[in-house]
Amino acid sequence: MPTWDANLYLKFSDERARPCADLIARIALENPTHIVDLGCGPGNSTEQLHQRWPRAEVLGLDSSAEMLCEARKNHPDWKWEQADLAAWKPARTYDLIFSNATLHWVKDHARILPQLFAHVAPGGALAVQMPQHNTSPAHRAMVDVSREPEWAPALDQARQTITIENAGFYYDVLSPLASRLDLWETTYHPEMENAEAVLTWMRGSGMRPYLEAFSAEQQKRFQQACLERFHDLFPARANGKILLPYPRIFLIAYR
Repeated sequence: MPTWDANLYLKFSDERARPCADLIARIALENPTHIVDLGCGPGNSTEQLHQRWPRAEVLGLDSSAEMLCEARKNHPDWKWEQADLAAWKPARTYDLIFSNATLHWVKDHARILPQLFAHVAPGGALAVQMPQHNTSPAHRAMVDVSREPEWAPALDQARQTITIENAGFYYDVLSPLASRLDLWETTYHPEMENAEAVLTWMRGSGMRPYLEAFSAEQQKRFQQACLERFHDLFPARANGKILLPYPRIFLIAYR
C-alpha cells in the first residue's frame, strides 16, 4: 500500500463520494447491526454508512495512520482501527462488510474475497466498489508513460501495485458462495477544470506508488510527462471544461 495524503485525496471528495453513495443505496439490508468499513480512509465512506444506518455500530478500518488521523479528528467518538486488510481476521462476523475503493490495493482477489465473505453474518452482505483501472484512460496513459525507457526500470513494482479483474472473474469467485450476487459496472464523467486537475486527481490516488519510487526532481518530470498525455487525451468541451471517464466495478454478495 502507498502512503497517503488525506488533504490531497479530499480535493475531489464530492466526486469520489458518488460511487460510494451509489453502492450504499443498492445494498438490500434493512437494519444491519454491525458494519465494518474496510479502507475507510479519512472517514467519508464511514459517514455515508452512518447516514444510511444511524443505529448500526460501524467500525472504520484502514492501514494508513494519516487517513485515520483525519477520520478521528472529524469523528473522535466513532470507532476506528488501524490494520492490514490483507491479514485482517476479525473475531466476529458482520452484517455488512463494506469496502469502497480499497480492494484494488490488495493482491490475490481469488483468495481475499472469499476470506472476507467468510466473516459475513447470515443474512448479511459483502459490498465492494473498485476503480476499473484496466479501462480507465487516465490510468492507462500513466502506465504507458511508466513503460518509457526513462521510467520503466524504477516502476516495475509500481505497475504491479494495483489488482483489478473483470466482472466474470468476480462472478466465478463469489457466485458459488453467495445466495445472491449483484454485479455491475458504471463509468462516471466528472467535470474537471483542465488537464492539470486530472493530474491532481491521479496524484491523490492511483499515481501515488509511482511517485514514491522517485526523488522530488524525478517526480516533477514524471508528472509533466503524464500531464502532456492528459492534455492530448482529454480535449476541452465547448465550455472549456473537460470530462474524466471514471470507470468503476461494483459487487454485492449476500449470504
